[in-house]
Amino acid sequence: MDTMQLLLFIVLGISTILLTIVGIQLIILLYEVRKALSNINKIVKGFDTIGTGLQQGLGEATGFLNGLKTVMKIVDLYNNRKEK
Repeated sequence: MDTMQLLLFIVLGISTILLTIVGIQLIILLYEVRKALSNINKIVKGFDTIGTGLQQGLGEATGFLNGLKTVMKIVDLYNNRKEK
């Protein structure tokens, strides 16, 4: 075998090993990113649930206040009629 061919085989072997290691590390990195995004998604869903509950609570409170205003108007009308 010529020294040039031997050197080419060594370089190709080393580059193949290095690229395999880089590929394995990339797969591990993508797996960790997937886990992190999954956790972030769970947190965002939790905030969404809290926001929805808060929105419903505020809607109920607004409805209660509107009902209270209506009752106060009825009481005022009753008091005005009673005074006349």
